[in-house]
Amino acid sequence: MRRGVGTLDAIPSTGDHHTILIRIDQLARLFNSLDPTPFRERDLDEDAERFIVEWAEEAPKDRPIVIVVQLPPGEADPAVTRVVQDAMRYNFESRSKRARRELRQLLREGRRALFIGIPILACSLIASQFVTNLSGAGAFSRVASESLVIFGWVANWRALEIFLYDWWPIVRRGRLYRRLAAAEVRVLSV
Repeated sequence: MRRGVGTLDAIPSTGDHHTILIRIDQLARLFNSLDPTPFRERDLDEDAERFIVEWAEEAPKDRPIVIVVQLPPGEADPAVTRVVQDAMRYNFESRSKRARRELRQLLREGRRALFIGIPILACSLIASQFVTNLSGAGAFSRVASESLVIFGWVANWRALEIFLYDWWPIVRRGRLYRRLAAAEVRVLSV
């Protein structure tokens, strides 16, 4: 959160759940100040969201997450609790949906890259064999032939990168956001 206006802490996991503790001096600090929406689906403050996500990443995968928001005495009531619970769920559900959209777009880009790359690889392999058959086993022939093969594989680089590596972090982030959207949220006066 902003310096001097609240503190964010995590308390260690208990046997059955992992607790993330957020202490704030007023409820408004939990929400994005640029979001004037009077509805319960308010955006969380960037610092608060980042803190929650970072601590949730540390949580054991086999334990549910509990988010505890501590407010000054007298600020926590059932209506405030409902607002905070709805805001947390809404915020992390929307992040999860965004991660799903991002994954769909990435896989679509990968399919496009593969659609372009596979024919280029096939043509490169055919051209490489053609150069080898025409020119024989000379040094220039080998260099030209191998260059065509390398070009064919480089044309598939992006597709391979997407399908082998790029999608994992997005899936992991989406799972974390779904976990946070399902987290129990408690609001306490301290």
